[in-house]
Amino acid sequence: MDLTLLAVLGIAALLTLLFLGVNIGMAMLLVGFVGYFLATNINAAFGLLRTSPIVQASSYTMTVIPLFIIMGNFAFASGMSAGLYKAGNMWLSRLPGGLACATIVACAGFGAICGSTTATAATMGVVAIPEMRKYGYADSLSTGAVSVGGTLGIMIPPSSCFIIYGIIAEESIGKLFAAGILPGIIITILCIITIIVQVKLNPSLAAPATSYTMRERLGSIKDLLDVLVLFISIFALMFSGVFTISEAAAAGAFIAMLICAVKRKLTWKVFVEVMTSSIKTTAMTYLIVIGAMTFGAFLAITRLPMNLASFINTLHISRYIVLACIVVIYAILGCLMDALPMVMLTVPIFLPVIKRLGFDPVWFGVVIVMVMMLGLITPPVGLNCYVISGIAKDVPLSTIFKGSLPFTLALLAAIVIVTIVPSLATWIPSLLY
Repeated sequence: MDLTLLAVLGIAALLTLLFLGVNIGMAMLLVGFVGYFLATNINAAFGLLRTSPIVQASSYTMTVIPLFIIMGNFAFASGMSAGLYKAGNMWLSRLPGGLACATIVACAGFGAICGSTTATAATMGVVAIPEMRKYGYADSLSTGAVSVGGTLGIMIPPSSCFIIYGIIAEESIGKLFAAGILPGIIITILCIITIIVQVKLNPSLAAPATSYTMRERLGSIKDLLDVLVLFISIFALMFSGVFTISEAAAAGAFIAMLICAVKRKLTWKVFVEVMTSSIKTTAMTYLIVIGAMTFGAFLAITRLPMNLASFINTLHISRYIVLACIVVIYAILGCLMDALPMVMLTVPIFLPVIKRLGFDPVWFGVVIVMVMMLGLITPPVGLNCYVISGIAKDVPLSTIFKGSLPFTLALLAAIVIVTIVPSLATWIPSLLY
């Protein structure tokens, strides 16, 4: 069988398994194994199955995943989200839709110590939605703000998507983390502007602006001390050049546990729950990475990515047109599947094309994560909207999607800005590295 045809059939089989609900890691592992067998022989396929899991699981780079997961779980257990939200509300209360604006900022802050979009959305949803309801905010605005705010968990470093992308693309995770800082800030600002515009056009969406004294605002800073300690510690260690990313993650996990203990939230029960949850999440992530590497080996032996890159190179069309087509494909896939499966499936195919066209792979990683953020709040998948639906059970899912819709414009604007001005993603990494 022609290897290119075999690769196309393998991708089709994988997509079919995903839409049937098969676990993404198992689906990629199965298709990768069978495809490798058909492309070579059974001995080579079993050889791949013997070596790929142990090589990936024992990789030093992979240790960063469980460490950041543990850090995020301890941060959640310590109750940092409530302090973030309270301080954000006091400082942004004078803005139209101040509580919703505070939610966006609090989500960005929690994303900087969590790295997971669903965890950020769920945590901030529990804190913010009841508070906004108490002040008469419309359900569409409150749920929409939390849904889009949760997506910042995969843009503001540390980000689980950047870690996975870095492993697959063999790029520096530290560079990817640094590249996400400015785009994350831009998205945060654009989301706040979106809230202000909505409330200006329709004041019934939010309660009238309230004000706090400067003394009250300054007093709220004490609620941010634990977040600032953790955030500054992680970034100082990561970008100091003394610690590796994995060592910084280990220090961050330890500091988060100490903060939890100092705040008297660390009991034996909490410790067991944090570690159990971290083990489950880590196991799921490792299975996905192992499956992705097996599937990637299958694609590599068929030479589909390289042939695709060579074919595009012979078309003699603008590389920006090719880039636009790839972004559109990501936007469509983002509406149909979760972020991690999309990274696993597409990066091995598109990355050789991006490199052949002369684009920076670190910048490309930022762009595709931004497109993933868009997919997290758009139907039919819109994972964050489903997470919020589970928290605000009396709010129809259609209302949540309706509330998220205006924020898609903010994300699209951010994607366009970073695409037109790549230095927004590459400037900080170039300074630090």
